[in-house]
Amino acid sequence: MDYQVVDPETHGRLSDRPCRTHSITGADDGITFDQLGARLYVAEPGEQLPLQYHYHETQEEAFYVLSGTLNVETPERTYDVEAENAFLVEPGNPHRAFNSDESTDTVRVLAMGAPTNDGGQPYDP
Repeated sequence: MDYQVVDPETHGRLSDRPCRTHSITGADDGITFDQLGARLYVAEPGEQLPLQYHYHETQEEAFYVLSGTLNVETPERTYDVEAENAFLVEPGNPHRAFNSDESTDTVRVLAMGAPTNDGGQPYDP
């Protein structure tokens, strides 16, 4: 059995993302979970979290907002998710998470998904 304490701000930085992104459970320090993916996103106004508007075929996803307001676009509407609230997405549901251009605050979000190996499929609204 193994245990680790991880500081997401200094761990697993992914440089190919639209905002500052830290992989907590799949980083280069040997922390690899088979079923759960977890990331810390830090988005400035106008930045989006994922690479694109997408959906997951098998992954359940949860976005817990630590600070700021997260906006999540879906085909039906855009949700405003305030700090200390979570936005849950079932498999097959398109979404795009972002920090609005009109925002004056940075948004910090802990995102978790399982199973972790479902990278997502592009969605074109």
